[in-house]
Amino acid sequence: MFGKLGAPEILLILLVVVLLFGAKRLPGMARSFGQSLRILKSEAQAMRKDGVDEPQVDVYSAAPTLQPAAGVQHAPPEAAEADMPHRR
Repeated sequence: MFGKLGAPEILLILLVVVLLFGAKRLPGMARSFGQSLRILKSEAQAMRKDGVDEPQVDVYSAAPTLQPAAGVQHAPPEAAEADMPHRR
């Protein structure tokens, strides 16, 4: 696919990129792109390590259940319905 790109085509692409983004912004964009690649690589390595060392955990069975707060009293459902306007 890229084997047919010659020097004139690459120069044209670089010229269009410089015109679109400006020469001042290109080094910052390249730097942030490099940092993103380094972060992606380190996270991928960490995921591979974690996948080998730790067994799979089911997220839904490990989730804690919610308990009502101490001292909080809830109104019965009938009282809540009485406060709501009736819709037809």
